[in-house]
Amino acid sequence: MEQAQRLNNQLSWGEVSIVLIDDEGITRISREYLNHGDRTDVISFTYPPLPGSSLYSGEVLVNVQQAVREGISREGPQLELALYIAHGCHHLTGATDTTPALRRDMRRMEESWLRRAVAEGKIQKMIEDKA
Repeated sequence: MEQAQRLNNQLSWGEVSIVLIDDEGITRISREYLNHGDRTDVISFTYPPLPGSSLYSGEVLVNVQQAVREGISREGPQLELALYIAHGCHHLTGATDTTPALRRDMRRMEESWLRRAVAEGKIQKMIEDKA
């Protein structure tokens, strides 16, 4: 969230919850709140400050089943899960991925955050880079 905060310093954050969820749960929430019928990797909700507070709160719902499936063919489930969390936090700042160009820009930023987190030892890559 720290990296995402730098993108939009207009929002001050109090609490952000990370909710780990499965295919069925995220599909149900997607239908109910977003009017989408498809399974997805992450859904984010930003909540305005409560009266008397200036701090926003949010939820990032992360599909762990999808992270495991996708991670097997990418850089590992752990890094895929971290990517989904970064993506959800990025959405909390107001970033959108409604076009291919916006999606590419978001992904580049999120991948740079992950590279930094790996370099700082905050997360580990499960699959070594293929040279």
